Amino acid sequence: MLENSDLFLRFGVALAIGFLIGIQREFAHGGSSRDEHDIVAGERTFALFGLAGALAAMMAEELNSAVAFIGVLLVLGALVTAAYMVDARKGQVGLTTEVAIVIAIATGALSYWGYLTLAVAIGIATTVLLSLKLETDRFARSLTREDISAVLQLAVISAIVLPVLPNESFLPPPFDVLNPFKIWLMVVFISGISFLGYVAIKVIGPEQGIGITGFLGGLVSSTAVTLSFSERSNREPDLSKPFALAITIAWTVMFARVLVEVGVVYQPLLKLVWLPIGASGLVGLLYCLYLFFSHRTAEKADVAFSNPFDLASAIKFGLLYGLVLLISRAAQMYLGDTGLYLSSILSGVADVDAITLSMAELSKTGVIEMPKAALAIILATMSNTAVKGGIALSMGGKALRKPLLFALLLMLTVGIGTAFLI
Repeated sequence: MLENSDLFLRFGVALAIGFLIGIQREFAHGGSSRDEHDIVAGERTFALFGLAGALAAMMAEELNSAVAFIGVLLVLGALVTAAYMVDARKGQVGLTTEVAIVIAIATGALSYWGYLTLAVAIGIATTVLLSLKLETDRFARSLTREDISAVLQLAVISAIVLPVLPNESFLPPPFDVLNPFKIWLMVVFISGISFLGYVAIKVIGPEQGIGITGFLGGLVSSTAVTLSFSERSNREPDLSKPFALAITIAWTVMFARVLVEVGVVYQPLLKLVWLPIGASGLVGLLYCLYLFFSHRTAEKADVAFSNPFDLASAIKFGLLYGLVLLISRAAQMYLGDTGLYLSSILSGVADVDAITLSMAELSKTGVIEMPKAALAIILATMSNTAVKGGIALSMGGKALRKPLLFALLLMLTVGIGTAFLI
């Protein structure tokens, strides 16, 4: 038998979840300005549905029979169905509120059964999803056939191809680093990060602002952001500072992305790389704040981002990642530490993700010592930043070069300087 305090807590959570979902439904239909009978249920009715779910669960437990629970659900289901039929006759066809009612009842039952954390999480997730109608509608309208195809391909390589790949290497050194499963796992990981950024751009819209586009673009391709805004600065020199802000934000996101990649693959290595990479990202962030407050603008961005995932791109990254693994291993075997660092710098010119993941993997397996792997990642990251800085300085307008040159020197100086501390 539950204590009274525990009972009140569980019923209180059920009531609160229903009320929360009901508030959103009420607001979505015009709030207090609506007619009382415009929607099936508002905040009070949803709260009652939550309580009804908890009561049904309690009755089933007390009577030791699921029949009581099912009976209450059938009664409530009949009421919801009747309300839906009335709305359908008025031409108001839609199941969103009705499904939300079912969730409110179910979370009420979960609350009584003691799954409070799960019930609260489901309630919040439901409310958030209901609140994102405009964004999700925009996302759906902006999808192309290529986007749908990319999602299906990502699902195929994640759920079908990856599990059947052998998780071992069959070749002698330096080819022993080529593990098909681990290589493809990194392909899925990087594709997922880039795809999430692409989805965020689709949901929010690239027109929301230059700074936001710089941030989201950094998740997809900081190089694309650099190229686009550098070229645009020649045509619109008055917006050079906002363009510099977007580019610097994209570079800063790249540093955060490197830390996430290292942390996911081999967390102990993160203890060595976080200071130089984090310090460079921090000074980049501070400089972004300076640019933001010194020159605000409502100018919208116009950067074209293609879907970062397709099967051809995945295969290319997989080959690049495998090649970087092989070169790094061979360089370390035959040329020592100098060869390792040179290969990292050259790899960073092309792609910082591949060298970051390869160094983390080689360090995890003990092929390369952690301090050497950490320094290689830092050198690759600085090399990649220098290349993007060179692109911006050579392609950008005169007014763009000064703020970006300062950002570039600041990041490189701090990153390389703190690297001596590891």
